[in-house]
Amino acid sequence: MMFKQDLIKATGAVVLKDELKGNEEFRISTDTRTIEPSDIYLPLKGANFDGEKFIDSPQIKAYFTTTDKISDSAKLVLKVGNTLDAYLKLAQFYIKKVSPVVVGVTGSSGKTTTKEIIYSVLSQKFKTHKTFSNHNNEIGFCQTSFGMSEDTEVLIVEMGMRGLGEIELISRHLNPDYAVITNSGSAHVGRLGSLDNIAVAKCEITSGLKPNGVFLALNQNIIKKHVKFDGEKVYYSIEDVEILEKSPAYSKFLYKGEVYELNVEGDYNIENSLSAIELGLRLGMSCDEIRKGLASYHPIEKRWEVEEIKGLKFINDSYNANPESMKASVKTFVELYGNPVVVLGNMGELGENEVEYHREVGEYLANVNGNVNGNVNGNVKYLTVGNLAREIGKVLLAHGFEVKTFNTNQEVSCYILENLDKGNTIFLKASRSMKFEEILESVKRGICKL
Repeated sequence: MMFKQDLIKATGAVVLKDELKGNEEFRISTDTRTIEPSDIYLPLKGANFDGEKFIDSPQIKAYFTTTDKISDSAKLVLKVGNTLDAYLKLAQFYIKKVSPVVVGVTGSSGKTTTKEIIYSVLSQKFKTHKTFSNHNNEIGFCQTSFGMSEDTEVLIVEMGMRGLGEIELISRHLNPDYAVITNSGSAHVGRLGSLDNIAVAKCEITSGLKPNGVFLALNQNIIKKHVKFDGEKVYYSIEDVEILEKSPAYSKFLYKGEVYELNVEGDYNIENSLSAIELGLRLGMSCDEIRKGLASYHPIEKRWEVEEIKGLKFINDSYNANPESMKASVKTFVELYGNPVVVLGNMGELGENEVEYHREVGEYLANVNGNVNGNVNGNVKYLTVGNLAREIGKVLLAHGFEVKTFNTNQEVSCYILENLDKGNTIFLKASRSMKFEEILESVKRGICKL
């Protein structure tokens, strides 16, 4: 909630109409379908929509506008130059009003998982609020900020990007105390043109980082090359860890003299958890509190989601995929599960070198997962779906692996139904555009129609 005078002060709005008696409080709303009498409507605009078309709706009693149009039914009308800019300024104002410790998180892969792990840890001691799911663009940032209660002690904001300048925009309005980069890889290289440009975009998270803040990141040379921050910098990696035990849905490791446990598998999840440990220690948490927080973390939907269908065990990790996340997750799966079947789909937004990136994944998997004492691991079977994933399969086939290629989700579903049994565990990994949830639905129906 924000007072009328705060709305004007934060945005620099010109008052076109004010029939209110006092300094009333308002909640910010961008959706006329759910607006309440106590809300002020902020009409956003995009390539295919214009929220200002709805300011005449009778349920709207207060609104922002970029024009001089005044609705007869409105009690308060505030004019601004740009409504998204106003939304960002309002979010910034509200964050300063609540004054929580602010953590920003970004990265090419693992940023949502890392945000969730950080939340699991810090919420053991503090009233903590976080970005919902992966709502990590500038509008999601504003929604996250206004979803925060006024007694919030820690705010965790995930930042995504599809181009240069987007993370900088959020960071300058967020003004984080701590900035975390999980890694910098090849996701979105098709949009940004090079791995260096991706690292530059990720390092924009320090644009709004407070001078006395802390920058935490994976120990990668490309991040170190492009980060521009003169304050404290903390780098970490799996090399700093002694892994004590790993099995399906479990990891135990030693970090800086303390033993921690996670109820998930994978070296990359251990690596993702290190920023949470570092943050917890810097915020005065005990190691026991941090341990409890790590143990309470569970993956969110479509991230290593285990499901049994018709006696077949599936692990669905098809929320998204890029070369780094595909390499890490498949490596972990084949290491930990008996009779593994890996279903791989196309990875998107990799630009003109997309075929090369897919072949690179094939070479990596052939080297790290396939060879046992110099021999091909005959237990692992690879199924590929799509023209680009087929390139992964070609490389694996050349290295002696069993590979089947398919054009559609329905085709691979039929193969699973007709050829696999409860002795197999099936792993799904692809970009969201491949809609791998269709595979699960087809297997549930149990009907093979091509």
